Amino acid sequence: MAVHLVLIDALNLIRRIYAVQERPFVQTKQQAEDELSEKTQQQVVFNTQNACVNAVDKILSLQLPSHALAVFDSQQPCWRYALYPDYKKGRKKMPAHLAKSLNDIQDAFMQLGVDSLVSEEDEADDLIATLATKMALHGQQVTIISTDKGFLSLISSHIHVYDYFNRRYLDEQHVKNKFDVKPSQLIDLWTLTGDSTNKIPGVAGIGQVTAASLLNQHGSLSAIINSDEIKPAIKDKLSQSEEQISLSRKLLTFKQNIPLGFNLKDIRLQDQAVHLQENAAANTKLQMEANKNQQIL
Repeated sequence: MAVHLVLIDALNLIRRIYAVQERPFVQTKQQAEDELSEKTQQQVVFNTQNACVNAVDKILSLQLPSHALAVFDSQQPCWRYALYPDYKKGRKKMPAHLAKSLNDIQDAFMQLGVDSLVSEEDEADDLIATLATKMALHGQQVTIISTDKGFLSLISSHIHVYDYFNRRYLDEQHVKNKFDVKPSQLIDLWTLTGDSTNKIPGVAGIGQVTAASLLNQHGSLSAIINSDEIKPAIKDKLSQSEEQISLSRKLLTFKQNIPLGFNLKDIRLQDQAVHLQENAAANTKLQMEANKNQQIL
């Protein structure tokens, strides 16, 4: 039987859904920065859980995977912060009431047959990259569910990236249209330009157009650095940024050798008939709870 593994970037999915569920309760930017009332927190979290369960169910129905896993970030700062304390500096923290509900959301995913993986020290990105590349090496198909652009660097004949919110695959043509390079060149591109999303700096004075042009001409960052055909001004910028280039590349590169401690059979989905039966029961329970909560609130 052919294997198709779906890897869900769980916090990417949950936080985006939470933002949508929170929006009706937030009228102004100032209100968004203030603490929501406890009753409102409960309502938003409850709505988020229901929406997340529905989203995962739709993902399973669309992708029809043989195996699936929801992958979560470590609750502790990952190894990248030790290398670069300003990593992701300024990014809005997850609301405490949402963080407290993650176990419940994981339990809800399990009702659909989708187990969760949480690392003690690595980011979900590294865990997903490890799983995806190991599967691809064995010729198996992997679909990553995420809007995180970092996963675009993994795209290959066996690894696909799917944007659930816009219902589209982010393929090689998408990468070409957006960045003007191949997926395999993205790490080099972002090493040169920096990654503002994660606050990773690049080489001062080199933007995306220049970086893409250099990579299309020379193929790789290593070839660019070693080329004698580079303009002196660019050569100077690169030579002055050697340490920065080394650091940024480390921060941007996924780990792909994390010991996982489980077998593929451990995350195999149940037979479709059993899944549909259990899912119907879970949805009925959620609806009953929703009606009860509406009465209470």
